[in-house]
Amino acid sequence: MKIYRIMSQSFITGLDIGSNSLKAVVAEVKKGGQMSFVKILKTPSSGMRKGSVDDLAEMTRSLNVMFGEIKKISKDALKNIYINVGSADTHVQSSRGIVAVSRADFEIHQDDVDRAVQASQAINLPPNRMILHAITREYIVDGVGGIRDPLGMVGNRLEVNSLIIDAFSHWVKNLTKCVEMAGASVGGLIFSPLAGARAVLSKNQKDLGVAFVDIGFGTTSMCVYEEGKLLHLAVFPVGSGNITNDLAIGLKTSVDTAEAVKLAFGSASAKGISGREQVDLKKIDPVLRHNVSRRMIADIIEVRLAEIFEFANNELKLIGKESQLPVGVVLAGGGAKMPGVVDLAKEEFDLPVQIGIPDSSILDMPNGELSLQIEDPEYVCAVGLLLCAKERMFGGGSDIVGGEGSWLKKLFRLLLP
Repeated sequence: MKIYRIMSQSFITGLDIGSNSLKAVVAEVKKGGQMSFVKILKTPSSGMRKGSVDDLAEMTRSLNVMFGEIKKISKDALKNIYINVGSADTHVQSSRGIVAVSRADFEIHQDDVDRAVQASQAINLPPNRMILHAITREYIVDGVGGIRDPLGMVGNRLEVNSLIIDAFSHWVKNLTKCVEMAGASVGGLIFSPLAGARAVLSKNQKDLGVAFVDIGFGTTSMCVYEEGKLLHLAVFPVGSGNITNDLAIGLKTSVDTAEAVKLAFGSASAKGISGREQVDLKKIDPVLRHNVSRRMIADIIEVRLAEIFEFANNELKLIGKESQLPVGVVLAGGGAKMPGVVDLAKEEFDLPVQIGIPDSSILDMPNGELSLQIEDPEYVCAVGLLLCAKERMFGGGSDIVGGEGSWLKKLFRLLLP
């Protein structure tokens, strides 16, 4: 991974690489670490399936189109791109590192913390897998847990409870290879649900208890927080693209026509839709000669969305949090834009549900048009990647800056003027 010196002015790009589209948010980094959003971009994606590259050439061509748009802003915006990793085969496991406090006065210093974190990463992984993140959940000093920062405390033994996120190394390498073949440099990799959650969840929501569910085109990802700690993560190999395929089969149309029908006439619930209301498919595809019931369209969509929510709710059952999160569920991603999705999710989760959008008030927006563009659940991952990048480079309160990020942060501090 290449490391670039941060000058008085530079750029960071957050790039959400999805199965159906590429979404980029470009920001200018000014002296002192101040970040100002410059541009939001979206282009078609090909060569990615269920969060993994399945065609290097196609993926590289898609990235070339996006990078051509980014170059119009500045070539420097291609030098530090943060990308997401969101394969359904990403694994999450708990791990604990234990060390003896090294100093004679038993005061805990940074080197003790670093040794404990490193010990938590000493897990047995197959040679074809790599650690993406080692996220610190809590510190434990002499058996007393729930400690967020042990520095300066006194104790004999320091433990760290971590979540280790790992992925197939060759899938990650294929993704970074495509980015580099298209002429850009990868500044960092972030697990998709962590990036999305960073963009929309507040500290208060994480403290009280919340589930974040991002419905993408090829996959759906989720993470759960309580008492400020990351409790759980999961990725499912099903997304809004499955809804499109279901419609293509049910309506006997092409996938492209089914996608257009979904966007123009889709609803997450058939309630309140008359069976007599018809959609003339000829207006979408001149080749077609038949009408379909709008209620039938909604029925097809509802079944698949209910399945996605059932997958997510099963994860809540697994960790004993079914119907037990005070904040409830925050939905994001392109699938969260479906009319009626909040009401359906409330029924399935038996929890409060809201749509998550990036908070433009915490971002430096040069104009109102950008603010309107960014307040879209489809862009939460790209915005989150940008915020994670800033925190890795300049420090911040993110719980994602563990493992790889800790040494990156130290290095950037040394490089800063």
